[in-house]
Amino acid sequence: MGKHGLLYVLTKKFTTGALIGVTISDRLVSFAAVNGISMSPTLLPGAKCFPQSLTGDVLLVEKLCLEKYRFSQGDVIIFRSPINHKQTCVKRVVALAGEWITIPESHDIVKIPEGHCWVEGDYSASSLDSRCYGPIPMGLIQGRATHLIWPPERMGEIERKVPQRKGRISSY
Repeated sequence: MGKHGLLYVLTKKFTTGALIGVTISDRLVSFAAVNGISMSPTLLPGAKCFPQSLTGDVLLVEKLCLEKYRFSQGDVIIFRSPINHKQTCVKRVVALAGEWITIPESHDIVKIPEGHCWVEGDYSASSLDSRCYGPIPMGLIQGRATHLIWPPERMGEIERKVPQRKGRISSY
């Protein structure tokens, strides 16, 4: 009976720990690896020949912002691609609902609809972003990247910088 009791206690503790871990990962924070160069030099991908988590940047992603979709210009967000739901993207919020943005390549002016935001990569020459697929629905956002946690030499808070594209964004 002692062995059976110990197995029961260990199973119960493991299950409880797993449920707490899943709840934290689902509701509070999670981690995300950077895969592409679209956010360079802010975020860097890993080498293709090594596991992503060993060589590339790994981000701490907070999820409390999802309760009321509280985002600001300059936030780095993690979201599901609107053109491929299996792909996760990392981009910077450039404009929010109600704002107008000028697309430099086409000189079109777009108003961001309610429940959407405009995202772009820091390295615009190699970024598949809102300039290609338009404003993204807030429902695709999985969280806000707040800190770089790997590699150790780059560890720190992610800078919330608003892209310097004078005259592109207005609120009229």
